[in-house]
Amino acid sequence: MGGHPMKAAITLCAAAALALPVSAASAAPAAQHTAARQTRTPVVVDCAGRPEVRPAAFVVACGDGNSRLTSLTWSRWDTGGAVGRGTNALNDCKPYCAAGTFRSYPVSVRLDGARANAGDPGERHYTQITLTYTDGRPAGFPRTVSYPLSG
Repeated sequence: MGGHPMKAAITLCAAAALALPVSAASAAPAAQHTAARQTRTPVVVDCAGRPEVRPAAFVVACGDGNSRLTSLTWSRWDTGGAVGRGTNALNDCKPYCAAGTFRSYPVSVRLDGARANAGDPGERHYTQITLTYTDGRPAGFPRTVSYPLSG
């Protein structure tokens, strides 16, 4: 825009005009803003730190990706918990993880412990995931396993 000062001025004016409604909206009373945030739907935080609601897939093992949930469908999602079904694709790591095979097991999924996010107290995130294998399970695994979730 350096060669077109008029174009730059028009662009800046347009940007300023668009920013006015945002500034006016942010001047709403803090109590209203906090109350609106408190009613937000809980989230599950993915490996990249992004909040998600009712994801269709979710990586359980963020460090190596050797356990992930796919084909998720949710029958409940609220502050009391989330309940769903899907498939746990789990690397058998035989003979070692890089050469392993992903095997799929049907699971029921439960998310619990919705807590306020320290960076955004109005956002509640689930802190625990529980998988129950419904038809077969990996060798050595109990029928039900629980893992903490970060947020």
